[in-house]
Amino acid sequence: MRIVTTIAELRSGLHRSRAGGRRIGFVPTMGYLHEGHLSLMAAGRECDEVVASIFVNPLQFGPTEDLAAYPRDLERDAKLAEQTGLDVLFVPDTAEMYPQPIATTVSVAGVSEGMEGTLRPTHFAGVATVVAKLFAIVGPCRAYFGEKDFQQLRVVQQMVADLSMPVTVVGCPTVREPDGLAMSSRNVYLSADERRAATVLHRALTAGAERIAGGALDPATVERAMTAVVAAEPLAELDYAGCVDPSTLRRPNRLAPGSDVRLLVAARVGAPRLIDNIGTRTPPAPDRDRTEGAT
Repeated sequence: MRIVTTIAELRSGLHRSRAGGRRIGFVPTMGYLHEGHLSLMAAGRECDEVVASIFVNPLQFGPTEDLAAYPRDLERDAKLAEQTGLDVLFVPDTAEMYPQPIATTVSVAGVSEGMEGTLRPTHFAGVATVVAKLFAIVGPCRAYFGEKDFQQLRVVQQMVADLSMPVTVVGCPTVREPDGLAMSSRNVYLSADERRAATVLHRALTAGAERIAGGALDPATVERAMTAVVAAEPLAELDYAGCVDPSTLRRPNRLAPGSDVRLLVAARVGAPRLIDNIGTRTPPAPDRDRTEGAT
């Protein structure tokens, strides 16, 4: 595995790889790697060469958020990444990525609004801007993102489609602990009691999915079921519970039978703020001919 710190070196190396007919896989991260990140790197092995980046992007942190405290351990991360068979680890510093105050930013309307977009108004512009820059640096590739940050995944997919970027965005399943907690770099901040309480996010999502499986088609009913689970956990404070169309991230007035649904939840468990989501599907509408025949 090569560790590269400059844009010029990464570009020249990938140019040689493409000239040799090699397909590039790319995994952007902010480091402090866990099994979720490593699964994305492993998924990238379907390509001929896999590149991952580690860059804690200041543009996506609000003024009251944990940029300075965000966990960093490059030596640890490099060892873990190398074990996946990663070919190149791109580790630029802030001066390399933003040598002067950035005057151009990218914003994605629609899917960036609501949920995280409401609570963190500048977040997705920061995400879209740094990902657009990374895509411009890496060039044509297959880019792997975890579904745990589902709204972020949809923002990146929309940006790539709207701007005709030569990138295929691949969404990969959330990696979970045995008790259901979604793996996250922020889990390191949890105390032992908070770690036990943090499973409430997945339990809330499961409760919402069970309501849908039982025939609930009113999104508000599903959201109330999720909210009640979080409210019963003393160490958790809910930010939102959403039941939305997975394409638009809008809450429909009513769920259609046989349709895909995405359930999302965000909560503080102690100081750390955690997010999670699952996909589910409403039961199909009854077969009218069969029902009429039965009567």
